Amino acid sequence: MDMGKFIETLKNIWKIEELRQRILYTLLIILIYRFGSFVVIPGIDPNELANLQNSSNTGLLGLLNMFSGGAFGNASVFALGIMPYITASIIIQLLGMVIPYFQRLQREGESGRKKLNQVMRYLTVGIVIVQAPGYIRNVIYQLPNQAVTPFDPYQSNPGVFFWISSIILLCAGTLFIMWLGEKITDKGIGNGISLIIMIGIIARLPGAFVGECAARFTQGGAGLLILIIELIVLFFVMVGTIALVQGTRKIPVQYAKRVVGNRQYGGVRQYIPLKVNAAGVMPIIFAQAIMFLPITIAGFRQSENLSGFASAFTNINGFWYNFVFFILIILFTYFYTAVTINSNQMAEDIKKNGGFIPGVKPGKKTAEYLDTIMSRITLPGSIFLAIVAIMPALVSLMGVTTSFAHFYGGTSLLILVGVVLDTLQQIESHLLMRHYDGLTKSGRIKGRVGRM
Repeated sequence: MDMGKFIETLKNIWKIEELRQRILYTLLIILIYRFGSFVVIPGIDPNELANLQNSSNTGLLGLLNMFSGGAFGNASVFALGIMPYITASIIIQLLGMVIPYFQRLQREGESGRKKLNQVMRYLTVGIVIVQAPGYIRNVIYQLPNQAVTPFDPYQSNPGVFFWISSIILLCAGTLFIMWLGEKITDKGIGNGISLIIMIGIIARLPGAFVGECAARFTQGGAGLLILIIELIVLFFVMVGTIALVQGTRKIPVQYAKRVVGNRQYGGVRQYIPLKVNAAGVMPIIFAQAIMFLPITIAGFRQSENLSGFASAFTNINGFWYNFVFFILIILFTYFYTAVTINSNQMAEDIKKNGGFIPGVKPGKKTAEYLDTIMSRITLPGSIFLAIVAIMPALVSLMGVTTSFAHFYGGTSLLILVGVVLDTLQQIESHLLMRHYDGLTKSGRIKGRVGRM
């Protein structure tokens, strides 16, 4: 797209009143979210957060800080971010696979979705109540004694009131973020929860890039050359990730001709698009949740002094951590794809609609054929997904600063790419409905497989 075409597209977007209002409303919600990320929990001195922020820029805590947009390191009321809600949604998805009650709710349409959302909110509150004391304990440990006001002049340490009030505020902060995401979905440009996660990730990008530039410029001319190479590598990693998100294998389906009255129906060939990465970002989230267990069990206090087995699996740049992480992602990709892609149901739907795959018998043979195709395309997709997941560790070993390395892969990059594609697809659909040109000269922008 040339600059003239780009400017014309922006003008067309601004001309559509509904789209303009949705974009402005979304920006307002994002502004409120970013403001809340700097509101410190009452009782904590904002001027004494240096130790907490430093510890939140490395290791596993760095990942949590990135997803919260820096609120984790700011001891903000939004410190736990939207991740408890994401955890609750994953649990509900898993329950929907094994418990008939949740399976029935998933099939009940709008009413079932409302009930599931209600259960998800209650589960989110429960997760926050479990996570909040651990976070507060970490804050108290990282900060100097004088940084936390006990509220009670006769106590030298934070009392019960501080703990209870902090837990309530963290819970309220997560629920408020969840409400903001729902408002973006209803009145904004859509996909609110994912968009909030993306904003939190992007908020860390300028600081990480400046830190990387500062580290390289101290090396003189060689450092500048290395920085350019890093940016080129980052570009190609992003291109590869886009290809992974949008890659499909089209299965031709031929429909038989039917004559109803004076009209002829069917007789055309259509395609079933099978995603190379049908599981989306979920395998990385599942695998990361399991890899978080060692440091959770060990506790924040002892995490820096571990040795042996525990140390190997709490070092996100270590060989064994990334090797196990790599294998888990491949396994979870196959598992999640098998659960979400029902080849028997697809074969039955094709047969009911009078279709067939050329050269394949309808029914069981079609299901077996679809299973074979999915297995073949899932293997390279899962391997590439695993490579993307461990890319931050690989580039860290090559000298890239830890904060900037997070943008080379993993959940953060997949979420960025997926949400940007989804948002562009939403904007393009508004343009095409009003008979304007889309965002690209040829083709259509395709969004992600699944949404958070």
